[in-house]
Amino acid sequence: MPLYSYIALKQGKEVVRGEITASNLKDARDVVRKMGLVPTQINEAVDIKAKKATRLSSLSLSEKIDFISTLQILLTSGIPAVESLMFMEQEAAKKKIRDMSKILKTQIMAGSTFADTMARYPQVFGYIFIGLVKAGEESGELEKTLDRIKNLLEKQANIKGKVIGTLMYPMFVIVLAFFIIIIMLTFVFPAFKDMFAQQEKALPWITSMMILAGDYLKTYWFTIPIFVVAVFAFCFLMINWQPARNILDKVVLKVPLLNNLILYSNYSNFLSVLSVSYDAGIPVVDCLHLAVITLTNSVMKNKMSGAIVKVQQGMQVSQALKSTGIVPKMLLFMIATGEQSGRLGDMLEKGVNFLDRTLDAIIDTLTKMIEPIMLIVIGSIVLVMALALYLPLFQSYMIWGATHVDHRSGDKNKTPVLEINLKWKITKF
Repeated sequence: MPLYSYIALKQGKEVVRGEITASNLKDARDVVRKMGLVPTQINEAVDIKAKKATRLSSLSLSEKIDFISTLQILLTSGIPAVESLMFMEQEAAKKKIRDMSKILKTQIMAGSTFADTMARYPQVFGYIFIGLVKAGEESGELEKTLDRIKNLLEKQANIKGKVIGTLMYPMFVIVLAFFIIIIMLTFVFPAFKDMFAQQEKALPWITSMMILAGDYLKTYWFTIPIFVVAVFAFCFLMINWQPARNILDKVVLKVPLLNNLILYSNYSNFLSVLSVSYDAGIPVVDCLHLAVITLTNSVMKNKMSGAIVKVQQGMQVSQALKSTGIVPKMLLFMIATGEQSGRLGDMLEKGVNFLDRTLDAIIDTLTKMIEPIMLIVIGSIVLVMALALYLPLFQSYMIWGATHVDHRSGDKNKTPVLEINLKWKITKF
């Protein structure tokens, strides 16, 4: 019997991994459930030697869209699967797609199905892709399912583009502000240092701080690249190290404006996969497992995984999702209505449309608010720098003014020496 690897939840919390033997994927899932575990991922174990002989790198979202679009067009045109893959092997523009088509063609010719072949390469296709293809094969509607997958991937690409586009502008402004500060401290303030030294009164504290910072950066300039590397390392750690990622995911959900963007982009992907997989005829529990994979926020993923356990125990989907405390009330109402009317598929689709409209509104609001916020940030930096530069000059002018008045009134002991020095320094500069 084939060997299957699984990832499951124990008591709804602990993640368990292992391998079992079973006649097929359905039997493997039943075996895992009999062990008292909740299966989240089950795949046929890949032969290491075969894996080395057929290495495939992961496909990007755009490459998946190109592959599925071409394959769907060919199959819909009546071309058999093997011939379609043979055509893609020879004519596809990207090498990854040509290599993948060759491997799929070879294994299908050997008697394997589309889904079983893809299941050998979960790092390439992803579990959602594989699950939907399997459902399409079993229902005899592979072409229709491929079209659903294509639309789903295009939607995910659209959401990803919107989110990245929204966050890119403030990130650019932050980087620009950082370089402005470095340039001002390193080149501008040192040029005024000697002139400020002629003043009899103490410099304003803000000017003193800027000069000290400039002196530090000129002496220890190598700390700048170290700082930049440290920032990138910190960001990498927060994204890729799970304990740190859990903390980050909790924090972003408490940040105004950003939390709604994260929540609704995850909701949209979750419900889109749930709708497409349910429409493909996949059991609702398995649909939920596939949908959870799309969640990028660990807090949301943990709560949704807990909801799946409740659905397996007999609770309705709407009630299980309500128990998480993070799903919008309107969405819960739509799912509950679909369950009661027997039209869950239709209501899931309407829920997707609702989330898309909401997400577009959130992105539009953020775009309008980010621009003035960033202008305020840049303006504040410029204002601080200007004050640090001009306060000493204003101070010098006031001293000169007082000295000049005393000189004109007949106090011959006071002479405008500072006036001469200041003029000479400015001319020299």
